[in-house]
Amino acid sequence: MTDPNDPNHAAALPHLAVIGAGPAGLAAAVAAASRGVRVTLLDSAAQEGGQFYRQPAAGLRARRPQALHHQWRTWERLRNGLRTHVDAGAVRHLTDHHVWLVERGSEGFTVHALLGPEQEEPVEVRADAVLLATGGYEKVLPFPGWTLPGVVTAGGAQAMLKGALAVSGRTAVVAGTGPLLLPVATGLAAAGVEVAALVESADPKAFAGRTRALAAQPGKLAEGAGYAARLLRHRVKVLARHTVVEAHGTERLEAVTVAALDGDGRVRHGRERRIACDTLAVGHGMLPHTDLAGTLGCRLDGLAVYVDGEQRTDVPGVWAAGETTGIGGSALSLAEGHIAGRSAAARLRGTEPDPRAWAAAAKIRDRLRAFSAALDSVYAPPAHWTAQVTDDTVVCRCEEVTGGAVRQAVAELGAGDLRTVKLLTRAGMGWCQGRVCAPAVAGLAGCELTPSRRPFARPVPLGVLARAGEPESD
Repeated sequence: MTDPNDPNHAAALPHLAVIGAGPAGLAAAVAAASRGVRVTLLDSAAQEGGQFYRQPAAGLRARRPQALHHQWRTWERLRNGLRTHVDAGAVRHLTDHHVWLVERGSEGFTVHALLGPEQEEPVEVRADAVLLATGGYEKVLPFPGWTLPGVVTAGGAQAMLKGALAVSGRTAVVAGTGPLLLPVATGLAAAGVEVAALVESADPKAFAGRTRALAAQPGKLAEGAGYAARLLRHRVKVLARHTVVEAHGTERLEAVTVAALDGDGRVRHGRERRIACDTLAVGHGMLPHTDLAGTLGCRLDGLAVYVDGEQRTDVPGVWAAGETTGIGGSALSLAEGHIAGRSAAARLRGTEPDPRAWAAAAKIRDRLRAFSAALDSVYAPPAHWTAQVTDDTVVCRCEEVTGGAVRQAVAELGAGDLRTVKLLTRAGMGWCQGRVCAPAVAGLAGCELTPSRRPFARPVPLGVLARAGEPESD
């Protein structure tokens, strides 16, 4: 009989690599480790939690970090569950590991990462299976003045507040579209920032046609009502069916111009107003991170990773959970992570999973997917947002490509897809490899936004590639 305290026992267990320590990755790691699988959890951050549960640095000595979060008890259960398995040796948590490639071989998978904040030391982790919980990133749409200091993404403003207990100014406008704007506006207001306006391009009347999916999530509706109450308490003016058309300033942001939208999503000229502010937190939704899935050859469903009822991709030995399979929030990520972890554990141990074991999580998942689809149909950027992008507006910041250059590539040079525009203008050839500018370029070019297939998920120095091949002990 095998002694579980024998150090060789853990090494003999099947090994699952979980990439990403946000809600989905944490739920998956805990579920798999609880069912007799050895787990290595890799994440680029210095501590677990991901963007949703981002914590202040220990040196800041935050007295009430829970004030920056909702669902704090859920976070405590996840964190404590992870640490219990780490202490027991069932989970190895690797922080500051920036994964740039996952290779599939005849004997399993090799996860390649860059270690530390400088990302110069290559490391490898070998595993029998991989679970991708790589999350999502913000969609950024340009407008005149969006490159001014003081203009940040909505998620960036929230990350500064949660992770550094800092704000970028004293007076803010929160703008764009999507549920993320609500916690950003209320969080900034609670931190003492004067939030001059919450500018939401969506029409509240659009929710009337989605009552069935919305009513199925009373907890989410109550959460929204809570945000509304806090906006009232902090006297934040809400401008629905409005959008930011320009940011003004010389050395940094000084004001923004917002305008009302008509029923077709066009700016109603003559209805503009100028709002003084030194911070603009703007966001237009989220996009799934699919780079690692792409390098593995996983099938995509639109912009997200395709998964079956067990959260398996179409590549044997690869599971995916959370925002990488479609943007839906932390509760959906937790449900998917739990299902993926249980499925992976069962199959790695050579048994057929019983879906009844995660029936409750699957029910939550299905309802939240329907809820998210309803929100997506409401929270969409204005249909004619490209009309506000002038020819001299920078669209690709890395390569300083303007809106006029993109339009010229389409009208005069015949570009009809993202790749051709990239080749003709260099838009997307910079450090971010189009992650920031691709939605804007696609909108201006009038073509479909499609995920790029890249050999690596992040830039890798040639020196790192030359020194790669020294595995970490696993």
